[in-house]
Amino acid sequence: MKLGKKVLDDFLTPQLNELHEKGLYNIIDTVEGPNGPKVQINGKTVINMSSNNYLGLADNDRLKKKAMEAINRYGVGAGAVRTINGTLPIHNELEKRIAALKHTEAAIAFQSGFNCNMGAISAVMTKKDAIISDELNHASIIDGCRLSGANILRVKHQDMDDLRRVTKEATESGPYEKVMYITDGVFSMDGDVAKLPEIVEIAEEYGLITYVDDAHGSGVMGEGAGTVKHFGLSDRIDFQIGTLSKAIGVVGGYVAGTQKLIDWLKVRARPFLFSTSMPPGDAAACIEAIDIMMESTEKVEKLWENGNYLKEGLKNLGFDIGHSETPITPCMIGDETLTQKFSRRLMEEGVYAKSITFPTVPKGTGRIRNMPTAAHTKEMLDEVLAVYEKVGKELNII
Repeated sequence: MKLGKKVLDDFLTPQLNELHEKGLYNIIDTVEGPNGPKVQINGKTVINMSSNNYLGLADNDRLKKKAMEAINRYGVGAGAVRTINGTLPIHNELEKRIAALKHTEAAIAFQSGFNCNMGAISAVMTKKDAIISDELNHASIIDGCRLSGANILRVKHQDMDDLRRVTKEATESGPYEKVMYITDGVFSMDGDVAKLPEIVEIAEEYGLITYVDDAHGSGVMGEGAGTVKHFGLSDRIDFQIGTLSKAIGVVGGYVAGTQKLIDWLKVRARPFLFSTSMPPGDAAACIEAIDIMMESTEKVEKLWENGNYLKEGLKNLGFDIGHSETPITPCMIGDETLTQKFSRRLMEEGVYAKSITFPTVPKGTGRIRNMPTAAHTKEMLDEVLAVYEKVGKELNII
């Protein structure tokens, strides 16, 4: 009989070798300092085009000051789950701020956006229900749906005819107690925006519960308030989900909705019930970030200005940038090995832009995903474009 260690090694070795051979193994880089518009990796300073730090708040002095004040007052950890004695005044204040930002009655804060989807979906949907899910939804949505035990009905990406067809079948002939439709607000790999006005029309016609994961829309769309607010639908979407780690610049996640929904999640969402609450310093920093966003739209406007500038520049060079409607700017390469080679050459020339390949995106659709932020200068973006032109021509991509 083989030892367990040998069994595990026999499984891992060929799997890892195959990933390396197919150009699918992702090397994790260590950033040696703040995650800003420029970062240091392996002692080299490069322009950072891979961060979700949309508004440049991750290293903001106001956030750092508030975080340190909270740590001095409350300590570095909350000490328990929220339902025992891990709820501090700062957690309650954060949830009030989130609700104000999202234009909802209430909100609940989680330890991560992933935890939101794992907890919120399964707290409401059961094996007696059905969930209609866009085929390109984020992995955390997929896992949250599976955890709920509900029947999962995938629909073609952004295809309203397919959504109507599946919805009609599920609500008129399906044996379900409840049916929910789930979509990303902004799709992170392509930068396209959910067709929320059309989705809401279908949902209201057939009685669907609506759930929008706005991880990449919060702080970006709707003058910072998100994709739902962008379309003026704050009172017609049941669940608004998001992270506190992208535009907000810290860590954590939230669900915003009616007071009854939030009351229910606080007694049924398992990550909320069984995981220690957000550290007080992080909660304080999140509050300050939301205050900055609600004080002024300047950072959001700068983000869009930079995003449009980069997209126009790459398009003029001849790159395929897909159909992004947001600052997210993919450069479509296709072949996984070429995509990774392109990324390595960019790094050698001073631009840090990670390759995105299977399983994050479908096979044959490898791309470099560029994430311009409000902190980038025009000079930095011009340098990025010059490097893209050099490497693109060198590898016969343009």
